[in-house]
Amino acid sequence: MSETTHEPAPAPEAAPVTTGRPPELIALPGGVSLRRRGLADADPLNAAVVANLDHLRPWMAWAAEAPTPELSRELAQAGVTAWDEGTDFMYLVGLDDRPGSVVGAFGLHGRIGPGALEIGYWVSADHTRRGIATAAAARLTEVALALPGVTRVEIHCDEGNQPSAAVPERLGYRLDRTIDYTPTAPAETGRKLIWVRTA
Repeated sequence: MSETTHEPAPAPEAAPVTTGRPPELIALPGGVSLRRRGLADADPLNAAVVANLDHLRPWMAWAAEAPTPELSRELAQAGVTAWDEGTDFMYLVGLDDRPGSVVGAFGLHGRIGPGALEIGYWVSADHTRRGIATAAAARLTEVALALPGVTRVEIHCDEGNQPSAAVPERLGYRLDRTIDYTPTAPAETGRKLIWVRTA
């Protein structure tokens, strides 16, 4: 799990990351797809987050408490606005044979400065170890670096979160640096790995 995806979108004053937009639907191997997160996804995403709180809570500060349906709807609207403004691009991963299903969430986040996007992700507990995070992060890396003005993609995760760190390592990201930070979730060590890919 890398830092995403049920948290608030960037502040309204955030500058667009790119003049382009990524695809709204991305097919992945194994019968799963990434789709742009929309308003209709608020309730299914809420249910998926609530069902996975024990799985998410160790690494995600926003999973400390179950989100209300109202909060999920507010965040869905914020995500739609951020996509349209080009500051943040939120996706859900679902099973192709179950339209509307949610087995994880991914994002291209414009919170790390000009010319760069950060990939964040989580996959539901019953769909881990199937290569979903690796396949989705691989495609999102390609998609991000194809956007106008984007020259760098990063993945951030806590040093103790080895399953998440394995994703950028498998994809040929370079471990750029390790930084100290104040932990906000129970399992975090206070050491953050910053993985980087450039165009």
